Amino acid sequence: MQDIAPYFTRSDGDYVFARWGRPIVPVVFGVDDATLAVFKGAIEAVVALAGHEMDGVDAEIGANLMVFFCRDWAELTDVPHLDRLVPDLVPLVGRLQQADANQYRIFRFDDRGGIKAAFVFLRMDDHLSQVPADMLALSQAVQVILLWSDMAFTDMPPLALIDSKAVLRPEVADVIRAAYDPVMPQAARDPSHAMRLAARVQRPS
Repeated sequence: MQDIAPYFTRSDGDYVFARWGRPIVPVVFGVDDATLAVFKGAIEAVVALAGHEMDGVDAEIGANLMVFFCRDWAELTDVPHLDRLVPDLVPLVGRLQQADANQYRIFRFDDRGGIKAAFVFLRMDDHLSQVPADMLALSQAVQVILLWSDMAFTDMPPLALIDSKAVLRPEVADVIRAAYDPVMPQAARDPSHAMRLAARVQRPS
């Protein structure tokens, strides 16, 4: 049986799981039409894998999955009204600059603990600029479909290359499908949740 707990056990030892509690409405800023199509296609594919839903508008905030591309973190402070969606935006930009980070994700949660919004920030440094668009898009889609641990993909990335094409690792796909089983909760903090997930992961031997 696959060990699921490490996917949701954070570096501080806490087990924290959450999945989307509403249809996903994505919007992507700062890319050309071709890259936009790749990202939306990747999101659609991962949402379909999960058995979840997408929609054209979120009744509360319009779009609830926002992806921002930039060349410099300071550009984020010029995005109109972003500071309303992301509290303490200026200090966050400062921390990202100091860490020389190239990506960052923020999640918001509903009253049941399910994900209600996610913000993805990508700074296209030399490293990310060399990553093929399909790989970057699929990787980001996977990392926002669930609230993974900050250590989930430290040792093994969620994607693999087969014939130069980015594909989702089967064991990660299985976890996503199991996490969206209708009988499973939208959020959990008890490690026993991982055992329930593992019981729903069935791979051929």
